[in-house]
Amino acid sequence: MQVVLLERVDKLGAIGDVVTVKPGYARNFLLPQSKALRATKANMERFEREREVIEKLNAERAEKAREEGSHLDGATFVLIRQASESGQLYGSVSTRDIAEAATTPEFNVSRGMVDLNTAIKTLGLHEVRLVLHADVDVIVTINVARTEDEAERQAAGEDVIQAAADEDRALAEAQAVELAESGVEGDDDDYEISSEASEETEETES
Repeated sequence: MQVVLLERVDKLGAIGDVVTVKPGYARNFLLPQSKALRATKANMERFEREREVIEKLNAERAEKAREEGSHLDGATFVLIRQASESGQLYGSVSTRDIAEAATTPEFNVSRGMVDLNTAIKTLGLHEVRLVLHADVDVIVTINVARTEDEAERQAAGEDVIQAAADEDRALAEAQAVELAESGVEGDDDDYEISSEASEETEETES
């Protein structure tokens, strides 16, 4: 299906471009959201008549999104989730979760604005692109952690999963050393007891 774009669409084209798209994409996304019109003769003539108005309106919407969403650029949002020791989440962080976390009184972030190819499934800091308008996007950081303390440590640059692994390794090594030392002491005690028993036997025989 051919459509004429009423605003810039990522990886598709700019205002006024006539592009060929799949019918489902046009019917379910481009047309209902007023991002495009069917490229019929009547619609093309209408677009040319209204092009200046359409471009002006688009520029105004972009500027409004840029101003109202400026506080989002570079912002960090913490999401507390349960996860395994290896950092794998018991579940995932979806576009809905990110939209809800990033929404503020100044700007409402919808799921459609969250550019996320696959859901987040691990702890850590994740950069996510928010498309506030066809011509305006910002990058936010989603800090996924098991606790607020862990989130603060991650924000400070610590790899909490590696830190936990190092702590476990150090503990295991300490326990191994302790067991080894206990084993040596036990052998010495056994030797002393055996020596005493041998001396008693010799005295008895004498």
